[in-house]
Amino acid sequence: MIKEPENKDFQIESDSITDFARVMHTDTPSCSSSAITSDKKQQRLKIDEENIKNGLAQLVMTLIKLLHELLERQAIRRIESGSLDDDQVERLGLTLMQQCEEIDRLRKLFDLEDEDLNLDLGPLGKLL
Repeated sequence: MIKEPENKDFQIESDSITDFARVMHTDTPSCSSSAITSDKKQQRLKIDEENIKNGLAQLVMTLIKLLHELLERQAIRRIESGSLDDDQVERLGLTLMQQCEEIDRLRKLFDLEDEDLNLDLGPLGKLL
């Protein structure tokens, strides 16, 4: 509902925003426990700590994998341009292989598959 006060400033009121503010307010330490009704307790989100940790691990591992692939592409560009000598190419290849092995080790540690590290960006397609 939009009200137009006398000073011509618009004020937006919404029942859902008010409800959200009420729920958020009950989570603050300054509220007394008597102010929280059983109805409010039922409205709270049930968050599974393990799912949050796994989702965060999946996000971080996806970002690491993306950075690894960007590093690989940059390495290929530098090799093809001839800006690296043979020793640098060897060290770069060895480093990228070790990095890939570490990413796979961490992926398995978090019980993730390769497909889990490839986000679907909708109309843009897959991330990796």
